[in-house]
Amino acid sequence: MADEIDLKTAPADFRFPTTNQTRHCFTRYIEFHRCLTAKGEESGECEKFARYYRSLCPGEWVEKWNEQRENGTFPGPL
Repeated sequence: MADEIDLKTAPADFRFPTTNQTRHCFTRYIEFHRCLTAKGEESGECEKFARYYRSLCPGEWVEKWNEQRENGTFPGPL
């Protein structure tokens, strides 16, 4: 019999009480990349932020943001 998959999403965050999760998505993306900068890519401590933004953000947004970061045009504070 196949193993069960445990699906989870980002935990509730009091900073984002409304149903519009756009800002929550953007904030989690920024938190992930700040964590990578502070702790290094080898650190597993940032993985929880990656899971959060991946569960909240549409893939198209993430692709666009990744391109912007590579080009140096990302609008957020990293």
